[in-house]
Amino acid sequence: MSRSRMQIAKADIVNHFDELPEHVLKLKDIRTALTEQRAFWRLAQNTTSAQFVSFLVKHSKLKLYDFPFPQRGEKCYVWGDVPLMRILLSLKKGLHFSHYTAMRIHGLTEQVPNSVYLTSVRTNGHPTDREKISQLEIDDAFKQPARISSNWVEHENKRIFLLNGADSGNQGVVSQSANDDDGREVTVRVTNIERTLIDATVKPIYAGGIFEVAKAFALARERLSVNKLISMVRNLGYVYPYHQAIGYYLERAGYKSSQLDIVRRLPMQNDFYLSHDMGETRYEPTWRLFLPNGF
Repeated sequence: MSRSRMQIAKADIVNHFDELPEHVLKLKDIRTALTEQRAFWRLAQNTTSAQFVSFLVKHSKLKLYDFPFPQRGEKCYVWGDVPLMRILLSLKKGLHFSHYTAMRIHGLTEQVPNSVYLTSVRTNGHPTDREKISQLEIDDAFKQPARISSNWVEHENKRIFLLNGADSGNQGVVSQSANDDDGREVTVRVTNIERTLIDATVKPIYAGGIFEVAKAFALARERLSVNKLISMVRNLGYVYPYHQAIGYYLERAGYKSSQLDIVRRLPMQNDFYLSHDMGETRYEPTWRLFLPNGF
């Protein structure tokens, strides 16, 4: 049986994809390669992109990764062996790792989380203009269970969340090296230590819970800039007084009095809650904060 033109051109096709600077590809990237290289590879004009992709998946190093998120599924093609962290960040423009995943990257947890948190941030907005909230509104909101995103998929024994972030202008998002599960070094986009601790305070349910958040503040003690953290809290424009919870975590972790004073300068006009739906609570008057009994 005679070989097809794609089989004849396989060595040149493989060489082309081997030399690409990026090995995580969208379908449009593969279509572009086919259009630009069709003549050089001597492929028939009626060779479709679907036939081309099917051939590569079957006969080369190209693999399809499908992430059927409920809000909108994402697909990509991977050429060869690429760390999962790189694959995930390539699913959409502007993604970054956050919450428990960022804590793991920064060494702010001793656990190995089974969930991966990716955040997609809108950059065309601004913090809310609302400056005040009533005590009744705070009480009602925090008596309810925390909202948990349903936008997740199971992949390689991990639960991968794709979260929608607020209009933060990517404050506190940096590029740095991290190690994937196999120990390979990967350059990732991730929240910095200050933003990671803010996000963990706001959504402890995405950070292993309040005990893990408290441990993260303790592990960050020699690296955290409280000035930078509080400046970021102000810039993010939260309606809820999360700085009161942050102040408590800092004090609990043994930060200096001068660092706590930076937080104390912010107004504490209402009582607040360390987390949602805590059941039986006790009150910490220093920070006007309700905590779960036994914490």
